[in-house]
Amino acid sequence: QVQLVESGGGLVQAGGSLRLSCAASGINFSTNVLGWSRQAPGKQRELIASVSSAGTTGYADSVKGRFTVSRDNVKKMVYLQMSSLKPEDTAVYYCTAYPFSGQGTQVTVSS
Repeated sequence: QVQLVESGGGLVQAGGSLRLSCAASGINFSTNVLGWSRQAPGKQRELIASVSSAGTTGYADSVKGRFTVSRDNVKKMVYLQMSSLKPEDTAVYYCTAYPFSGQGTQVTVSS
């Protein structure tokens, strides 16, 4: 059974930082491409960051330079370090291991 459990969301002021964590089980963690997507109210879910098994990362333009994705293959964890947060970053953030996603964690950025 695949489980992706996110944590670390919350309320933060614009310009602040948050670190999201995702604990994974039930997948071949070391070979999967892992990532983070988000869905803002009234908008479609978008993939914002990914990291391959070799550690190659990719980012959406909207978060490039502000967010950093990383993984720990021993602990089976995926992280998203978010800095210089903006109100438009407000969304539910999901850990993804295609085709699976977690339940999401809410991030709210106040202006």
